[in-house]
Order: sequence, then structure tokens, then C-alpha cells
Amino acid sequence: MSNSTTLISAVASLAASAMLIRSITNDFIPLEILDFFYSKIYYLSRQFSSQLTIIIEEFQGVSRNQVYEAAEVYLGTKATLSALRVKASKSEDDKKLAFSVDRDEDISDDYEGVQVKWKLSCEILEPYGSRHSNDRNANFKSEVRSYELSFHKKHKEKIFNSYLPYVLERAKDIKQENMEVKLHTIEYDCYWNGNSVKFSHPMTFKTLAIDAELKREVVSDLDKFVKGKEFYKRTGKAWKRGYLLYGPPGTGKSSLIAAMANYLNYDIYDLDLTIVTNNNDLKNLLLGMSNRSILVFEDIDCSIKLQNREEEEEEQKKGDNNKESKVTLSGLLNVIDGLWSCCGEERIIIFTTNHKERLDPALLRPGRMDMHIHLSYCTFSAFKQLVLNYLGISQHKLFEQIEGLLGEVNVTPAEVAGELTKSSGTRDPLQDLVNFLHSKKMVESDTIIDQC
Repeated sequence: MSNSTTLISAVASLAASAMLIRSITNDFIPLEILDFFYSKIYYLSRQFSSQLTIIIEEFQGVSRNQVYEAAEVYLGTKATLSALRVKASKSEDDKKLAFSVDRDEDISDDYEGVQVKWKLSCEILEPYGSRHSNDRNANFKSEVRSYELSFHKKHKEKIFNSYLPYVLERAKDIKQENMEVKLHTIEYDCYWNGNSVKFSHPMTFKTLAIDAELKREVVSDLDKFVKGKEFYKRTGKAWKRGYLLYGPPGTGKSSLIAAMANYLNYDIYDLDLTIVTNNNDLKNLLLGMSNRSILVFEDIDCSIKLQNREEEEEEQKKGDNNKESKVTLSGLLNVIDGLWSCCGEERIIIFTTNHKERLDPALLRPGRMDMHIHLSYCTFSAFKQLVLNYLGISQHKLFEQIEGLLGEVNVTPAEVAGELTKSSGTRDPLQDLVNFLHSKKMVESDTIIDQC
């Protein structure tokens, strides 16, 4: 008991002595000398430390530091795994909750076997007129915020040249994945409408009723495009991809565009050429698009009559100085495949048409329309997807008969969907579909006989 009492007395005496020394030091030694003394101690401790720390401040000059923004987004995906306190937020443009690190929280990360530690440091501001008065970080916030990234010195090159670029790219992907898809349309003064609308189309590749093999080809092509940044850079090509969707009405062209937008999380820019007055306005609209987007020209064959190059030259020979606004074929080609097509990256351009044969061959060559997707009449695999969507079944005794009829009758997926919708309340909707296909087969047979 006496030993414990003696130990407690000694500790109390030592603490009292330390407080007395600190009080005397603060009273009799100038603050500047103390700061100098402490800085030297800190400097000496750093010389013997194996750790290197990067300070990433929130602001860089008058603008927000992109590295700070990227770290904030990236660490949000790590915070829920190891941090004891996290912050949650959500805006109207976000699909789901976003998490971020709270102040003074440590977050550990592993990159290719290298351990790093992040910490959000927050310094409370001094009163106005203090040493922070000219600091942009201080002027706009009640605290100065920065991330501290610490790691072993021997990994400095990997962190600088590989890890930080990885964080920047990963943050960009995370933000893109969390953003709602928007649909943009043109106003009559040839600018994109600033009040874009949320694209709420529910179609996905999982529910899209087109031929199963064709669906796999499209998804594979999209994946290759998204991962192709280095390929396009290495080959000296603009990072864009063109798709021609053609086939009869009701075969799923618009549904495929919706599925592509939802799969990639790209905004859609619906460009109605009838509103565009001339080639210059067409270029301005291209410049007004964001990266990671889809530019759609629906029914390109019947929206306007594109004046071809021969007609342009003929008018010039005739001295026709008519200044009437026109979008020409050469102007459109310049936008999708000329110098102006390089103004932006990771863009998809889609033409749709019911009549591919009506399009100028210059629009269709590779580099402009890279993949031609024929959306034809309903196949059996597309039918099975429709039945799964509408009736929730994957097998039925009538499937074999329907497969045979689909090989003999030209019926669109839209027509099949219409029949399934009409018959959804009956006892056997597939039998009604069989009756519909038989009726359509008879009509087509009568038409062929009449033509003969």
C-alpha cells in the first residue's frame, strides 16, 4: 500500500513540476523563440523518420484543388470500411448516398502492396486580419482543410507516378457512376437547353429484347471502347465511337440507346437537325457537349435533306449567293469525323434510320459509323426476353410452336410486346399470341399471292 502511495505522489509531483516549467516558459521566453525551438525539434525528428507526408490543400490559388476533390471522392469509398466517423450527403443529381471522411480521421489504403495512410486535417481560423487573411483557404471557410497522405519514403516514386494518378482516375469513375443520366435537347437559338431533364428510362441490357448474340456483341464493344483511352491515344485517333442502328420501326432502336446510356451512365444529347440552322451552329452544339456522352441523330434519313458536296460545288459554279441557312453533308461529316470531332473525348455518336439504303455512303464508312447494328424482326431469343419481362416465365409448352412461327412471320418486338400486354389478364396469353402470329402469317401469304 505504501509503495502505491509513493508512486502516485511521485507522478503527481512530476506533473506539477511539468506544469510549473511550462508556465514559466510561456511567461518568460518569447513566443518567437519557442516557435523556433519547437520547429528545430520537429525538423530533427523528420530527418530520422522513414515516413514522407504529402499535404493536399483544398484550394490552389483561387480555384479548388482537383487532387483534393479526387481524394475526397475516392476516400469516401474507403471511409465506411475503417473510419469511426464518416459524413453522408446526397444531391439531386446523385443516385445514392455519398460518404466522406470526417476531420482527424485516419484512413488506411493498400495500393499494389504499398501501405498508405490518409488523414483529413482541419485548422480552425484565427480572427479576421490574422496571418490567414490572404489565404483563399481561409477566406471562404471557417477552417483550413487539407488531406495528409503518409507513406514510407522508399515508395515515393510509385506514389507520385502511379498511386496519385490512380486516385484521380478512380475518383472520376466514382463520380460518373453516381451521377444521374440527363437528357439534353436543343433550344431554338441553337444551344443546349440548360434545364436538362433526368433520364428515367428503365431499359437495361438485362431487359432489352433483341437477339441475345447481338446484345453480347454490343456490350463487349462498349466495354472495349470505355477501356480504350490508351489505344486511341496510341493510334492517334479521337476517342469516340459511331453506331448505326437500322431496321424497321418497332425493333428496339430507341430502347437500345436507353440501355447504352444506362449501362455507361452517359448523358444523352438528342440533336434535332431540323432546328439547327447552319454548319457553324452544329459545331457550337458539339462544343457545348460534355465528355462521356452520347450524341443521337434519330431518323437521320428523314430529318433534313443533307446537301451533298456535289450540290455545294454546283451552287458555287452558278454563283448562287443565297445565304439561307443550311446544314450540309460536309458540315455533318466534319462534326462526326473531322477536326471538330476531336473537341472532346469518350463520346458516342448514334445514327438511327429505318432505311439504311437511303443514307449517303460517306456517312457509313468506318471512323464515322464504326458498328452497324441491324435491329430486325423479333427472334426467338428476343421473344424469350419479352416473355420473361411481361409474364415472368422462361419455359412453356407453346415455346416450340412460337419459335417456328417467328421463323415464318415478320413481326416486330413492339408488336409481340403489344400482344403480351393486351393478353396479360387472360388465362393463357401465349395462346393468344400464337393466334395472332397465325393471323399475321395468313395476311402475309395473301399479300404474296396478290403480288403474284
